[in-house]
Amino acid sequence: QVQLVESGGGLVQPGGSLRLSCAASGSFLSINTMAWYRQAPGKLRELVARITSGSSTNYADSVKGRFTISRDSAKRTVYLQMNSLKPEDTAIYFCYVLTLGSVYWGQGTQVTVSS
Repeated sequence: QVQLVESGGGLVQPGGSLRLSCAASGSFLSINTMAWYRQAPGKLRELVARITSGSSTNYADSVKGRFTISRDSAKRTVYLQMNSLKPEDTAIYFCYVLTLGSVYWGQGTQVTVSS
């Protein structure tokens, strides 16, 4: 059984920061890509950022320069540092893990940016 446990979401004012964490546990093959997706009300789920096993990263244009993804492979954990948050960043953020042959999703954590 594989579990992804996310933490760090919450309510923050525009311009503020949050750090999301996602820890993977259970029995699975080596992790390839780890990523964060988000889904706002009435919108499709979209990729926010991803990081490969070799630490190559990709970001959505809307978050470049503001968000930073990182991972601790020994802890099987991926992080998303979110700075200069905007109201349009409000969404449920989902952790994504790709192993050899399987994809896993976290349960989601709410991020709300509002004054």
